Amino acid sequence: MTSLNIVGGGRLGKSVARLAHDSGRYHIGALLCRSQASALAARDFVGAGVALTALADLPAAGITLLAVPDGEIAGVAAALATAGVIAAGSVVCHASGVGEAALLAPLAVQGVHCASLHPAFSFADPARAVAGFAGARCALEGDAAALPLLQGLAADIGGVPFVLAPGGKAAYHAALSIASNYLVTLHDLAARVATQAGMADEVAAAVLGGLMRQTLDNTLALGPAAALTGPIARGDAGTVAKHRAVLSAQDDALYCALGAATARLAATRLTAAQQQALAAALAPPAV
Repeated sequence: MTSLNIVGGGRLGKSVARLAHDSGRYHIGALLCRSQASALAARDFVGAGVALTALADLPAAGITLLAVPDGEIAGVAAALATAGVIAAGSVVCHASGVGEAALLAPLAVQGVHCASLHPAFSFADPARAVAGFAGARCALEGDAAALPLLQGLAADIGGVPFVLAPGGKAAYHAALSIASNYLVTLHDLAARVATQAGMADEVAAAVLGGLMRQTLDNTLALGPAAALTGPIARGDAGTVAKHRAVLSAQDDALYCALGAATARLAATRLTAAQQQALAAALAPPAV
């Protein structure tokens, strides 16, 4: 049975520890937090482990997960290296979405296998996270010697692990942010414009929500180029001009930026004349 320490008893740390404990394949060694109260609360949630507050008291473990805020990872790694409590040949990983395994460099120098494990999953509530984690994708990168053990951990807690290319962490996190955050921004833009048509909020939510869900299903099934529909995909510069005429300056700037990217996506199905017309229709207003 693999031993697992968790440094940081927040939502992610508690959830991963509980999932690992419930799998029956891991011995939870320590749950380390800033305060004893937090450590005890984490232990009670997990149902196993020793509540600790001092890095120097960490027991030996096959895997140590640093579930601390991104800005604290490097400092905790340095403190662990100074404390000398992580054995060479063991694995230490952090759970940052954008940070590389290089944040753990002080430990790597000591022969520790360093990596990162980032579940592409929301841990807003630990109890809900534990109940719904199955099938969550988990991104791994770092020391090749650490990856088999972490692939096993991700799979044992119900996740689906995949390995990123070296140096690919920032691009990975940017992709997630675009897919998640910018989808929300697009919804906000569409809803704001819908009010100009006199659509009540509940009507706009139903119309836009249904269309966005259908479009997302289509692009995931068919790919972006094949799923694209609408005036730009048809080369309809006249309709684009009518859209722009009713938009505020702020919304028009967003519309044009997205329109130019959409025109590039549709380029293979458009004639040269259509592409030129769309470029003119999407050009910034003259000053």
